[in-house]
Amino acid sequence: MNINRKKIILLLSVPLLTLLDQITKTAAQASLKGKADYPLFPDILEFSYLENTGAAFSSFLGKQGFLITLTSLVMIFLLIKYFQIPEGRRYFPMQITLLLIVSGGIGNLIDRIINGYVIDFIYFVPINFPKFNVADCYVTVGMALLCYFCFFYYKDEELNFLFTFKAVN
Repeated sequence: MNINRKKIILLLSVPLLTLLDQITKTAAQASLKGKADYPLFPDILEFSYLENTGAAFSSFLGKQGFLITLTSLVMIFLLIKYFQIPEGRRYFPMQITLLLIVSGGIGNLIDRIINGYVIDFIYFVPINFPKFNVADCYVTVGMALLCYFCFFYYKDEELNFLFTFKAVN
């Protein structure tokens, strides 16, 4: 099996992860919208419905056109880079990392396009952290992994594919 076929098979995880995100948002909307917060673990973690018209930490409030355009461009860029990842098991973690980020980006992009806002519903109480959703978890974990891999796992020359522009094979 050539590497592009393997990458395409792995790429099929994106719709599955995105579907999981959308299912949780639909459930949150049906169960929480207009209702009191639901403490899963009192004073630690609760479900609380929010329609977020901004981005992370409610930045860019009401700027849906900008956020849709930016997210779309970033997702296209990451998918191009995904297909430029070199062959070999060593790069499997990078493939997973980019797919997590893309899945989260697409999950929130769907909300922005369909609803004009992103459904957030997970609230971490002890630090009064802004509400978030499953797609945000994908992006956060993916970005943390990307930072780890870039700084501690791969050598600089192993990351050249991220910083060069060439046609996808």
